[in-house]
Amino acid sequence: MTTIVNFADVPLIERQHARQGTFRAHPMLHGPEGTLGNFYLQLSRTYADFLSPRHRHNFDQIRVQIEGPADFARDGVMTPGTIGYFPEGVFYGPQSISGESLTLVLQFGGASGSGYIAEAAFQAGVEKLKATGTFDKGIYRTTGPDGRVHNTDAYEAVWEDLNGRPLKYPKSRYQKPIFLEPESFVWKTWADDDGIARRHLLTASEGELRLAQWKLSPGKQIALEPNTIVFVMQGQGETLGRGWDKWSTLYSEAAPLTLLATSAVVALEIRLPDVSGPDHQMPVRGSSVAEAVA
Repeated sequence: MTTIVNFADVPLIERQHARQGTFRAHPMLHGPEGTLGNFYLQLSRTYADFLSPRHRHNFDQIRVQIEGPADFARDGVMTPGTIGYFPEGVFYGPQSISGESLTLVLQFGGASGSGYIAEAAFQAGVEKLKATGTFDKGIYRTTGPDGRVHNTDAYEAVWEDLNGRPLKYPKSRYQKPIFLEPESFVWKTWADDDGIARRHLLTASEGELRLAQWKLSPGKQIALEPNTIVFVMQGQGETLGRGWDKWSTLYSEAAPLTLLATSAVVALEIRLPDVSGPDHQMPVRGSSVAEAVA
């Protein structure tokens, strides 16, 4: 099935999160929940009160900076146009915002097969843990019977409570996040058609996560592989007879994804990694959370 989400149809919501500061988001796409390839895509707005400590994940993350800067301290600053790949297992940050920032954020199960918990499960997990501790500046704090304070990364605390076991981080494949400046890459004509151009940005991990940008002249069409997310950076077009425009997103899990441009289009292609493997197992969730996301 192909999913088409027009930006104009998605409300801006106040989203609860495990870090510090106001966090508003346009929830764009959810992946196939209960699978290793689950994902969550949102356009997020953060402000000067936002703070996230240096931490790592057991999933992959792509960020596309749209408005304002995002400062990741020793890892660098993302400015409008920058695309960041934050691999599973790799530490990054701390992150802060000066002013206001708009970022496309995609979080998804990486090649290690660690999966990605569903958004509903995460939100339920945060609410549950508020009864036994506090979230402060991206850290979850609890006090033991002996009066000693215990600090855990906020996301890690939620994950461990949902799964009933310690979170084991994948071994880092990369030493640090990768920041890409697409405007430094060269467009190449596709299939000898002057109206279609592509610039390859990144292939990462043994799962072959792939990032590329496409440029289409009006009337031109491309068909992308299944398990691909497209973010429209500029222009309008249609897919399966449905129109889309700037900042819209499209996803096809099992069938090719066709884009027909009705104006000049620039689009980001994110080909999600192959997470199949004999040693990969989904995280086990508590029954209450499993029911919430079923």
